[in-house]
Amino acid sequence: MARRQRDDVAHETAPERWMRSVRLSGFTLTILALVIMAGVVLAPSLKLLVEQQQQLAQLKSGVSKQQQAVRNLEGEVARWNDPAYIEAQARDRLLYVYPGEYSYLVIDDGSTQKTSDGAPISSHIQTTRVDWVKSLLSSVLAAGLSNQSANNLTGPTK
Repeated sequence: MARRQRDDVAHETAPERWMRSVRLSGFTLTILALVIMAGVVLAPSLKLLVEQQQQLAQLKSGVSKQQQAVRNLEGEVARWNDPAYIEAQARDRLLYVYPGEYSYLVIDDGSTQKTSDGAPISSHIQTTRVDWVKSLLSSVLAAGLSNQSANNLTGPTK
């Protein structure tokens, strides 16, 4: 029997030899159980701590954005305390002028307007290619003399 144990020991791999050498005492098992229990008890608290830190970071960034907005509004208020700025705004927005001055409004700003299909709108009167009187008369006659419903009637052809 002793020979059999020696043969088994000779054929063991390194992990098997390491596992055989490990000795667990009652103290080791107690400490291991306490570490596992501490992890189970503290895990929800640590998760809550991480979530609160994320919320705190988001709130701090929100506060810094609000502080920047307040600084911008304070700059706007400071500009409105300047009489020259108020005068410039009244002239631009409300078209105010001093007595004796003349205000000119330029209606045509030089930009060419376009129709919905992208063609430029001409500035001169064009003649139509369709006789509108004939089209109107044919439409009235077609609607009055037809047996079709109003939804089925079509307009005149060009």
